[in-house]
Amino acid sequence: MCSVPQGSVIGPLLFILYVAELAYLVAQHKITLHAFADDNQLYIHCRPDGVQSAAANVENCVRDIEHWMAANRLRLNPEKTELIWLGAKHSLLKIPDGGPPLTVGGNHITTSDVVRVLGVLLTPNLSLEKHVTSLSTKCFFQLRQLRHI
Repeated sequence: MCSVPQGSVIGPLLFILYVAELAYLVAQHKITLHAFADDNQLYIHCRPDGVQSAAANVENCVRDIEHWMAANRLRLNPEKTELIWLGAKHSLLKIPDGGPPLTVGGNHITTSDVVRVLGVLLTPNLSLEKHVTSLSTKCFFQLRQLRHI
């Protein structure tokens, strides 16, 4: 019913043409879009006192994206939607309750403590501690597996 089927004959070039209008739609809201093969990320910059208006702006943008996707036989997946507020520690402390949640397709998206962007784990204060810990754990696991060889 929705989406482009896996292994579709549409191909990457035609898919880019198919979703090119999405970048224009997001730009109307003064939001930055990073589009990947099967993922889109929205970025907006604001000061701590402008978090509420930024969240409302993102909600309006996502609502427009949902309408555009429905018109093009695509569907937004709210279960895979994540929200994180990034900044310096002193700026993040000025945001009440860690930032307002977003409403996407009737679902409330609360603020995440960690999100993965291109394989890197990001935390609100941009500390790489969680990423390094995760990477070290995976490396030590592989080293222990080598012992069996």
